[in-house]
Amino acid sequence: MTLGQQETVEERHSNRLPTNLTKVQELVYELKVEQVMTRDVITCSPDATMAELKEVLRVNQISGVPIVEDGQMIGMISVENLLRALEEGDAQTRVRDKMTQRVQAVRADDTLAGAVALFARYRYGRFPVLDAEGQLVGIITQGDIVRGLLKQFETLWHSEEIRRYRASHIFEDIESEQTTLILRYHVEARDFVHGGEASSKVKRALDRLGAHPQTIRRISVATYEAETNIMIHTEGGEIIVEARPEEIKVTAVDDGPGIEDVAKALEPGFSTAPDWIRELGFGAGMGLVNIKASTDRMTLTSTMGVGTRLEMIFDLAQGGE
Repeated sequence: MTLGQQETVEERHSNRLPTNLTKVQELVYELKVEQVMTRDVITCSPDATMAELKEVLRVNQISGVPIVEDGQMIGMISVENLLRALEEGDAQTRVRDKMTQRVQAVRADDTLAGAVALFARYRYGRFPVLDAEGQLVGIITQGDIVRGLLKQFETLWHSEEIRRYRASHIFEDIESEQTTLILRYHVEARDFVHGGEASSKVKRALDRLGAHPQTIRRISVATYEAETNIMIHTEGGEIIVEARPEEIKVTAVDDGPGIEDVAKALEPGFSTAPDWIRELGFGAGMGLVNIKASTDRMTLTSTMGVGTRLEMIFDLAQGGE
């Protein structure tokens, strides 16, 4: 955005988020510019000479500065502008005569994704950072972004290691005849906006508990299919996860309407989903088939007008652990 405009960068990119994010991409979309920018900004007066600007850049070992007058940023000048002026013999020319007045800036509350896009588009070495009122609050370079990401990775790594250690020892540290960790997640009927949230939360919980990735993948597939069935075919229900040292049991329950023919429902391609559900990409009739293929043992019971109970067992010894 040019100086004075308040449009945020992510507003121009919000409809182009990648569907499969790497951890780096995830952080780029989560972190804000203000979290990585340099706050102590070196500035220069527009009345300084180009020779004086040269000293500012040399002493601070930077390649460009915002130009500030009466507390307001009025332009930017780079080492390229300086070199061009010196080649032309304009060492005593005022900075205001050589600065760039149409300045591309980013907002402090923009995501890093927007800043990265601007670096790629304009190939600039730095961008000034403005707050919501248009005041200069920082400057950001590609180096700031890299350092910010590395720092965040280090923080995440340390916290994840601590969390994994504590979680993986949960069953060892608790003395009892049988220790079970129970997790419960409610599933709303036909809530396609939040569909898949329960299975995602189960996946994150098991990852933090230190479960083997292969086990997590199998449980994630089965839980997602079960959650989808509840969302499509029932009036809502619940996903219950029981984690024990030797196995993980996932139970999906609902209050109706029930399955008329359980054996038929287990056949590949069989579905009672209406057309409008199929148009949304659900109801292909492979949900129970995929669940059965992912589990070590599966039990499905249903009573018309009462509800359905699906129990899925995953043996940890068979999950690659």
